[in-house]
Amino acid sequence: MLARRTLLIILIALGLGAWYATYKYDRNLSGVSKDETEFMVKRAITFIKTQGESAAYAEISNRAGRFVDRDLYVVVYTMEGKVLAHGANGKMIGKTLIDLTDIDGKTFIKERIELAKTKTSFWQTYKFTNPENKRIEPKLTYCERLNQTIVCGGFYPES
Repeated sequence: MLARRTLLIILIALGLGAWYATYKYDRNLSGVSKDETEFMVKRAITFIKTQGESAAYAEISNRAGRFVDRDLYVVVYTMEGKVLAHGANGKMIGKTLIDLTDIDGKTFIKERIELAKTKTSFWQTYKFTNPENKRIEPKLTYCERLNQTIVCGGFYPES
């Protein structure tokens, strides 16, 4: 009888462990998913098209606005790496970040521009400071090209 209970407890623990590993990757602890990230970027693109760049960039850069949700926010770049709108850090607006590197030396903005030259949408991974906890963590970012800009949103799947 004791062996059966032990076996049952082990099986339950293994099942919960497998579920958590899958859950954690697809939906981080802050609750942001890949689907929500893509939807946020597509909403921002629609907003830019319907409201115009000036109004849309102001709203995207509003930390209390509709394009910031938990650790997910939207950033808009030119094809040269200049920031046009930034949902987490307004001080980045107007800066050209093409040579920005992550902690591993990856020039992720340059890579993003190269990907945008050949793809209309893509996912990218790199390491960045999570605005929620101020720790450097792996970040998963979805981008879409819109004319001569790149509209991106990302989340921290391990957070």
